[in-house]
Amino acid sequence: MESSAAPTVSAGHDSGPAPVDLLRRLRARGAGDPVTHVERVPARVGVPAPWPAWAPSELRAAFARRGVVAPWQHQAEAATLAYDGGHVIVATGTASGKSLAYQLPALATLLADPRATVLYLAPTKALAADQLRAVAGLDLEGVRPACYDGDTPRAEREWIRRHSRFVLTNPDMLHHGILPGHAQWSGFLRRLAYVVIDECHTYRGVFGSHVAHVLRRLRRQCARFGANPVFVLASATSGDPATAAGRLTGLPVTAVTEDASPRGGVTFALWEPPLLPPDSTSPPVPAQAAGDHDAMTDLVQVRRSALRETADLLADTVAEGVRTLAFVRSRKGAEVVAANARRALDDAVPGLGDRVAAYRGGYLREERRELERALLHGDLLGLASTNALELGVDLVGLDAVLICGYPGTRASLWQQAGRAGRSGQEALAVLVARDDPLDTYLVHHPEAIFGAPVEATVLDPANPYVLAPQLACAAVEAPLTPADLALFGDGAKEAIDQLVEAGALRQRPTGWYWRHRERPEVDLRGEGGAPVCVVESATGRLLGTVDGGSSHFLLHPGAVYLHQGVSYVVDDLDLADGCALVHVEEPDWSTHARDVTDLSVVSVRSYVDAGPVGMFLGEVDVTSQVVSYQRRRIATGEVIDTRPLDLPTRELRTVAVWFTLSPRSLASAGVQQADVPGALHAAEHAAIGLLPLMATCDRWDIGGLSTALHPDTEAPTVFVYDGHPGGAGFAERAYGTASAWLRATRDAIAECGCETGCPSCVQSPKCGNGNNPLSKPDAIRVLDVVLQNLPA
Repeated sequence: MESSAAPTVSAGHDSGPAPVDLLRRLRARGAGDPVTHVERVPARVGVPAPWPAWAPSELRAAFARRGVVAPWQHQAEAATLAYDGGHVIVATGTASGKSLAYQLPALATLLADPRATVLYLAPTKALAADQLRAVAGLDLEGVRPACYDGDTPRAEREWIRRHSRFVLTNPDMLHHGILPGHAQWSGFLRRLAYVVIDECHTYRGVFGSHVAHVLRRLRRQCARFGANPVFVLASATSGDPATAAGRLTGLPVTAVTEDASPRGGVTFALWEPPLLPPDSTSPPVPAQAAGDHDAMTDLVQVRRSALRETADLLADTVAEGVRTLAFVRSRKGAEVVAANARRALDDAVPGLGDRVAAYRGGYLREERRELERALLHGDLLGLASTNALELGVDLVGLDAVLICGYPGTRASLWQQAGRAGRSGQEALAVLVARDDPLDTYLVHHPEAIFGAPVEATVLDPANPYVLAPQLACAAVEAPLTPADLALFGDGAKEAIDQLVEAGALRQRPTGWYWRHRERPEVDLRGEGGAPVCVVESATGRLLGTVDGGSSHFLLHPGAVYLHQGVSYVVDDLDLADGCALVHVEEPDWSTHARDVTDLSVVSVRSYVDAGPVGMFLGEVDVTSQVVSYQRRRIATGEVIDTRPLDLPTRELRTVAVWFTLSPRSLASAGVQQADVPGALHAAEHAAIGLLPLMATCDRWDIGGLSTALHPDTEAPTVFVYDGHPGGAGFAERAYGTASAWLRATRDAIAECGCETGCPSCVQSPKCGNGNNPLSKPDAIRVLDVVLQNLPA
């Protein structure tokens, strides 16, 4: 199936076919059946509960006006625990009404105590804006809800600080704005009754570890003002939510996990794009758009691109009148899917493409709000989005969800699939596999999706690369005291001593004081610095932003940048000023950055001596640099040229897992000395691709390096490392599950139907070495040696 035919357009767009019928039509569009498995998730009847006796009548009436006659059992249980003063996490499925579980006790308290306040934290501005609409829609006297974030006009900020009793914000604004200005917020913090942390499963890895300390800083300031707020957390279904919530807040938390809400049935299909014929000349959509760090290589397109497949499916569902949300893993990918779907629809019915748009981070506030409004009101039928819309934004009436590539965790997969069918109707979810080892493995092993529990959230507040900067921020807000050490947990005293030694803190009898005039610059999200503004050079118009960590890959001079279907070319990247100048251009080529990486071992934390095989966990220094980019023909994928770049080197100290093999064991397994680099390289790629099966990460969170003789190990070695300063817990998880992880890696390579290696097994979409050399059969031999010697 090189490209699908123009979609058949239904007579109307207000209602579409049933999910089973829709899937049948989609499967019949091309040659062969791309569906490898269909899972039927049955409908569920809800279990209501009476309103708690403490819920005031005016609040019950407000919910009744919104159509809530009574709470579900889990809502009432969690709300009562919180109202009674207990910290609680409600971890139930998408669309289970978690918001009522925290709105009920929080708003009841605001109505009972005219001085009380509530702070609500969301990981995205879209979710906070959605919750603002929900709380404001209850029309309760005296609550005065308001959003306080980077988009809030300065003229409104003073009013919010003085008068709002339900402030909705995000961890970034709490970190950068509210806590540093705690004196201005003293009235609000002194009366703080509840802190609501929505979608808390998103706070994982380095970001989650930073947020954990931001919350401890918040608790510290509240205590200084005499407040002791109750924490209420909402999460998608996750493993061991009470422990994760306790690690995030530093408090004992009770979990409510039995979902008593009704749910419509879901038809969930696993979809593998078809193989392209060897002589195919169809215009490929480069797989690099599946990741913002698109250091792509000269890959032969073995399967039809997941982006092209998703775009065609989106066009087909919209043409059927089905309101559809397509999740795409990267900003560039969302733009590509939306543009291709619009083109296909306009070819069928001119103007129909206007009902499809892209949605992603980096858009200006006005664009985001208009897209959200258009989707909610039905002006848009299809939206290609990054995971910015994965969270609890209330998208009532969606009929189908397309997921372009496994999102990295089962929790995210179910969260995205749950965006459809929010009114209890039947829904369709389709996971479209990328040409990637993990995606290929999952669509042929459905039990790994449907038969496995969702992952636990991984974060490590004791990470010294997080703890020390956060303690510095706390010291700016108020001098640190010995009593604060327990609040900030393990490693706090050591981190303070290091800050004193570095001259950042001064110890006095009353505590540790910040010595500098400027505040420390701390990036919560670990995205490599401040965002880079994208500016149209001819007009000075701000188009959007790109996070600092991605700017070297996406905004280097000569890069093609997409924004709402319009193509721009970068003229200049000024990293010092955080600005990229672009001009409108529609070139017939795309750009793909290339980088080089070097790694040195700093220390070994733990190791297993398995004879000819060694398995290690420790700290490493990783040096990387974007050195060039390729231009490729959009129509054919042909490489036009490779152009050099002069961008600064980036250094990262992080945690890695690595294994070594003796040259003799490789020779005994039949791996010729000349083939060792390709064998290790292929094994490294596949191992990175399969690690998300074991840890709460995706392959863009981790990196790797392999070499036939590493100077620090003096042996053939494969490294896999966390792509965040100080580590994020992924390498530790890989070390702890090494046998299972590498067994799945070996099986994925062996079961792939290709002869010499493909993106479904050993080729990587982010390899800086052109996926060369690679040896698929020798990678299997390497992993066999490891598995034969490594203890289970």
